[in-house]
Order: sequence, then C-alpha cells, then structure tokens
Amino acid sequence: MLRKYIAIAILFLSTGMFAQNVEFEKSNFKDNKDGFKAAKKNIEEGDDIYQKGPMFFKDAIPFYIKANEFNPNNAALNMRIGECYLASIYTYKALPFLQKAVKLNPSIDSYGYYLLGKSYHLNEQFDKAITAYSRYQGTAMANQDPFVLQELKLRISQCYNGKKIIKKPIRVFVDNLGDRVNTKYNEYAAVISADESVLIFTARRPNSTGGKIDPMLNENFEDIYISEKQADGTWSEAKNMGEPVNTNDHDANSGLSADGQRFLIYMGKKGMGDLYECLLEGDTWGKPESLGKNINGKDSHEPSACYSPDGNLIYFVSDKPGGYGDHDIYISRKDEKGKWGTAENIGTTINTPYSEEGVYMHPDGKTLYFSSQGHNSMGGYDIFKSVHNAEDNTWSTPENIGYPVNTTGDDVFFVISASGRHGYYTSISEEGLRDLFIVTFLGEEKPMVLNNEDNLLASVAAPIKEVVVAPVVVVKEAQLTILKGVISDYLTKEVLEAEIEIVDNEANKVIATFKSNSKTGKYLVSLPAGKNYGIAVKKESYLFHSENFDIPKTAAFQTVEKNIELKNLAVGNKIVLKNIFFDLDKATLRPESTAELNRLIKLMNDVPTLKIELGGHTDSQGSSSYNQSLSERRAKAVVDFVTKTGVASGRLVSAGYGEEQPIATNDTKEGRQLNRRTEFKILAL
Repeated sequence: MLRKYIAIAILFLSTGMFAQNVEFEKSNFKDNKDGFKAAKKNIEEGDDIYQKGPMFFKDAIPFYIKANEFNPNNAALNMRIGECYLASIYTYKALPFLQKAVKLNPSIDSYGYYLLGKSYHLNEQFDKAITAYSRYQGTAMANQDPFVLQELKLRISQCYNGKKIIKKPIRVFVDNLGDRVNTKYNEYAAVISADESVLIFTARRPNSTGGKIDPMLNENFEDIYISEKQADGTWSEAKNMGEPVNTNDHDANSGLSADGQRFLIYMGKKGMGDLYECLLEGDTWGKPESLGKNINGKDSHEPSACYSPDGNLIYFVSDKPGGYGDHDIYISRKDEKGKWGTAENIGTTINTPYSEEGVYMHPDGKTLYFSSQGHNSMGGYDIFKSVHNAEDNTWSTPENIGYPVNTTGDDVFFVISASGRHGYYTSISEEGLRDLFIVTFLGEEKPMVLNNEDNLLASVAAPIKEVVVAPVVVVKEAQLTILKGVISDYLTKEVLEAEIEIVDNEANKVIATFKSNSKTGKYLVSLPAGKNYGIAVKKESYLFHSENFDIPKTAAFQTVEKNIELKNLAVGNKIVLKNIFFDLDKATLRPESTAELNRLIKLMNDVPTLKIELGGHTDSQGSSSYNQSLSERRAKAVVDFVTKTGVASGRLVSAGYGEEQPIATNDTKEGRQLNRRTEFKILAL
C-alpha cells in the first residue's frame, strides 16, 4: 500500500516538475473567466468550512479539489488540500499535494514543511520527515512557543525511533476483524473476556441510541456493541447493547472483567465525561453506576480504565491536576465497603510529559499494557508494556511492543488474551478508518538447520537427502491458570448463582470474590502463577465445595474446565476438604489449612443442629497399619482444631479409613494425591 502512495507522489512530481506557481488571479485565466469564477467560489466555500476548525477540514476537501482541478499549480491550495487530508481519515492522500506545494514554491510558508514532514512521517519516510521538520525548526525556534517546540522535538525523536524499530519487526500476523465487527464507520477500543469468548467495543454509527452528531467532532455519537465467539472461532454479527448501557449521549466501553460479568464504560453525561460500572445479572446488564468522586474529577477527563484480575484495583486514565503530562495513568483500590479509594498517580516510569491512553492489566496481574505518545514511540500513540514487581512495588521500563503492530499512526486500546497468543487493538485500516485488528504472536523464528559434514562431502551427482526437524520454538505464554466451568445442583442439575471465594492459603487471606452467572451458572477466574490458591464455592442451604490450585511461579499457561455440583445439606452427603494440609507423614495441620478450617467452623455455627463425621484417607504407599493410624490421627487433628473454637465435641466424630476407600488409582502421582484427603459427612441435621 505504501508503494502505491509513493508511486502517486512520483507521478505528481513528474507531471509538475517544470510547472511554476500559478496564483488565482484574473490575469492568469483570461481565456476561462467562468472557470476561474467557479474555482474562486469553491475556494471561498472551502475556506468557510476550514475556519470551523480541524474537525471539519474533511468537509472542505471536495471544494478545494474542484478548484485544484481548474488550477493544479497553486502552491497555497495544494498545501491547504494536504493539510485537510492530514486531518481526515485519508491521511495518505496528503503527501503528493504537499510535495507539489513546496516544489511549486520552495519559499512557501514554513508551516508547509511541517505538514510535509508530518506526511512523510506517516508514510514511514523517516529521513525525509526529519529534513522537512528541520526546515520548519528555525521558524519554531523564532516563535518561542514552548508547545510548538515540544511537539517538533517529539516528532523528530519519533522518526529516529521509527528508523530503529522498523528494522527489527516482530513475528506476528495482524488481521482485520472483518465485516461482522468493522463497518464503514469508526470502530475502536475493543475489550475481551479472559477466554476470548466475548468482545465489546465502541463504534460511531448512524444508528446510535441518541442518533446525534457530535458538533465538536462532526461525527456520530458513540455507542457500545457486543460480539460473541462462535463455535467455528469467528465473531458473531455485532449488536448494539441498547439501554441502559447506551444512552442519548456518548457511551464508550473501557474495561471488562475476566469473567465478562462487569465492565467499565465512559459516559458523556456531564462535564467532560465520567467512568461508570455495569453489572451483568443473568443475561441483562444493569444500570451504569458512577465510580465516584475519587476517580471521576469534577473538571477532568477520564476516558478509559481497566480492572485488575481480582477486581480490587482499577487502573484509569485522567488529565486531573497534578499529573506529569496531558493524560496520566492512575490507580484506585477498593476499600472494605466496596468503594473506590483515593486515586494515586502510577508514577514517572509509566507516565510521560505527553499523553498516555488505553490502559489494560493482563489477567496475570502484573503485565500492564498502555499506549503513549512518549517513551520511544515511532509516531502518534504506540503500544507499550511494563511489568510490576510486587516485592518492591516498581514498574519495569516500558517496552515498545514493536512493528508492525505499532505504526506511525495512533495504535491504541490494546488488550491481550490470557494465553498471550492473541492481542486486539485499534489502528487505521487501508480505507483510512479506525478498525479493530487481531494480532497473532508467532514467537521467535526457528533457527536454520545446517547440513551435517557427510552431506557437505556428498557429490553433486549423488546428493544425500536427510529430513531434519528444526527445534520447536515456543511462543512465550502468560504464567497463569484460567479456571472456568458451570456451577449446578448435584441432584437436579439446575444451574446456580453461587459465591466463589479465592484465598491465598499461605497468607490466609481472601484475595477476591466472584459470583457465577445467575442464568447460566458459568464462572471464570484468573489465577496468576506463584500462589497456593484455595477456591471455595458457597451458597445458602448447600455444603461448600473446595478446590486447591498450588501454582508455582514457573507454571505455564493453562485453562482448566471444572464443573462444580453443590450438594444440599442432607444426611449422608459428604464433601472433600481440598484445602486441608498436613506436614509430610504427620498429623500436624499446616497454616495453609486455616481458611478451609474456618469455613468448616462457620458452617457448624450457622447450622447449630449439624452433626458430622471427619474422615481421614491415605494412599496405598506404606503399610496398611501405618496408613490406618495416620488417617485416624489426621481426622482427630481436624476435630480437635474445630472443637477448640467452641463447637461442641459431641457434634463431631473422627474416623480413619486408611487406604481402604480410594477415589482414584494409586498407580499415579496424581491419583495418590486425590486419595490423600480429608472428608466430612453429614450424620444428622
């Protein structure tokens, strides 16, 4: 595509190589007075629109083009057309007009060289852009406007960055998401659920809820749309989310929770627009609720935000006073009452004197993606990533994710799947529109496999053929586990809305709570590597269900599907307490068992008539007599812990079953681990 535009530019130059600047004066068009009159009128109409400001420049182009068809050799008009194209979606069309403007009149207003530099910059002709910018630099220095000087300095540095970055492209496929999502209007700011099953994005289409035109931008108002992943891996036809999510004003999505049941939106209801939160109840989205004054400033602009994986933090963008640049990234923590706390600037490692936008925290809980005009951007907004070190609360130096994902235009609102294989972001399509794209990361290139020495000695007449398999190159994936499934009733199979509690067993701390969907029973939680997690699923009138995930820091990405069936409080029902841990070959309870034991104690206190049996079980390793003794001692240790908290001893019975009641094979490590367990069974209610 770039070659096509360069060819067009060469054509313009060749046809106008010997042309001279021709002013729009009567004396130059004595033989075509009517044509001159019409051309002047078109220029006047174009100028009237031009005076309204850059957002309207695109509407002036047709009038200027008509005048240019009459007299293609006027430097000022060519410059004006180029300037208007740069402010439109068709930026690539600006270059031949600006080239011709300076060719016709090398001493043209130096601002023309700035525009020419900008056009070269967008077309990745960095050396020519630097030359043109430098030509304008003298005027900028004389002007002494700090904003002009700052922008010029930024643009020249971006060109030097671009020269370096483009030489080392990353191995990716970048594909347009297609016409089920993208249209002939602007689509942008996509967010996804952690498992890529849901895509929500913003669009400016004529059928917006309010049907209005933004007078400042001269575009349709924003609305939020949704698409779902189909069985064949394609996205469904995007649908307007309707009320109450969309209103008569601007409505733009921002952040989506990992399970897709909460999302953040920007609403332009008052002031400069604020951030709100919507909750999914079954298959219906609730009314947007403001995030409060600690996030939304009275006179500030908060255009985008995202959740941390546990939902306890919000990262958001704001231009509130006291920042380091135009828009900075801030963080707010949820307090014990569920309110969002005082905003904290994330600091100068991330924020620059320029603008940051489109913040996204990966489900691993530590990798932050964002767009910035600063750092080593190659033009406009580039996408960067930084990793948080929880031990010293620092961020790594932001890393440009590379070309061709980043270009010389604005590349923003990047989100990435939990696996790290796919990214979604907003960039400019071949038609000049903002569209949604998917990035497939391919990993490092496979190393070349050379022939061995015998092959090198083989004659040309009798070549030796050998099939050699190149080493597999692994795409680096995120270190986390996605746990998802459906929660239902054990007997009726009816889906249930239940509370899911995530516990850091080592810290004995509840780190997050979620709910399964009330209509589908579906749940999804993200478990970053490096913790021993206790998972408890609870619902009134049911026995709680527990799972344990001890995920080392080096663990690879995995998706675990676990359908959970909750059992009613009924005599004879029993459950496995999967977060009860003992020292090796001992009956000593480990501290990581505390949260599970507290859940058991709470159940006993909530149901004062409940009587249970605590049963200990082992695998088949060791003698049966030893295993029997160990199981009895472990069961008694649990009973003793519970009764010491005040639960009557007559309500608990301990029993040891040794290796006699396996629930899995003892021939594998995984099976033996399942057999080593503590169960409780309801004896009476």
